Amino acid sequence: MLTPPRRLWLCTRATDMRCSFDGLPALVRRHLGRDPLSGQGFIFINRRRTLMKLLYFDGDGYCVWSKRLERGQFGVGGAQAQALEALSWTQFAALLEGLDLTIRSRRKRWHKDPRPGVEAGIMDR
Repeated sequence: MLTPPRRLWLCTRATDMRCSFDGLPALVRRHLGRDPLSGQGFIFINRRRTLMKLLYFDGDGYCVWSKRLERGQFGVGGAQAQALEALSWTQFAALLEGLDLTIRSRRKRWHKDPRPGVEAGIMDR
């Protein structure tokens, strides 16, 4: 059974796509400062933004999924100050479908307060 990663991280720097099962975990450890065995997903995109790889550890081995575009580019921004950017599953799906990830404003949403015993919700900015 496929176990999806708990959390997704987009590497904002261009990645050498010759890396795979050995090179990508090493990149996560050395350059991103994260644990590739954590069950979190790490998304890498090449310099031309035409190839994407997703790496995650599912409990007994690494999974590497890839997508190559025949035309067009993935909608991620250029160089950013941070090496990693957190992505929601919705943002990841949008990225796969060809939408631009640059969000200029986000609508207010209600979220349940994660603290136990607190009845009120939290409003986003």
